[in-house]
Amino acid sequence: MTNNYQTQIEHSSPLKSLILHLLPGVLIGLCYFLLLTPITKNGYPSITALMLSIVIVLIPFELGYLLYLGNRKKGGLSLRNIIVYGKRIPLWQYFVLVPSLFVVIGLIFTLLKPLDRFLMDSLFSWIPAMDSGLQGGFSKPVLIRTYLLVGVFGVVLGPLVEELYFRGYLLPRMNYAGKFSLVLHSFLFALYHIFTPWMIVTRTLGMLPLAYIVRRTNLLVGILVHILINSIDLIAGLLYIINT
Repeated sequence: MTNNYQTQIEHSSPLKSLILHLLPGVLIGLCYFLLLTPITKNGYPSITALMLSIVIVLIPFELGYLLYLGNRKKGGLSLRNIIVYGKRIPLWQYFVLVPSLFVVIGLIFTLLKPLDRFLMDSLFSWIPAMDSGLQGGFSKPVLIRTYLLVGVFGVVLGPLVEELYFRGYLLPRMNYAGKFSLVLHSFLFALYHIFTPWMIVTRTLGMLPLAYIVRRTNLLVGILVHILINSIDLIAGLLYIINT
């Protein structure tokens, strides 16, 4: 296990880094848009298509690539010396950093919602907005199945794999960007979400503090914060289901 960000690792070229940041997003987006019609025709909200894209593309591609590198380096399915985990921090720091980051990122996403709406209406109105299923029109069994997928893949496994891949593998190998590495990484992570391009500014600014703190501390902080952020959709879904 790599213990800190100063450990000598082989760094990516700009082109390789760009491809590894964006290619999984393109594939996830293609999968999502291909699944939209059959998913909605079968009476499910479009967020279900995204959850299935996580199962079909995100996890196999991102985790599969990391395990492939581990196997090539160590001769076994291991993430050792592939993922930069960061340094150990006292337990109390998790209780400070995780809630603080959650609040800061939440404020950024909330305050920039008008910008998201403006960009969506003015530049990206041709892309269908994602339907969470919470505006009515879906049966309770459909919503229960949908939010089971959200809970498992949208809240836990998806964020876990993304943090391993983006903050644990790609970010520590961006020395080519120098002092702009955090900004570039956050921008590329935002661009990776091609199914919601109107949120590119919000996601870039929202991910900056997360990337900064992960670099200064460790990957577990990023994983916990990412899971907490994504859990907001799950909580909203569960409350809606309970009250219908």
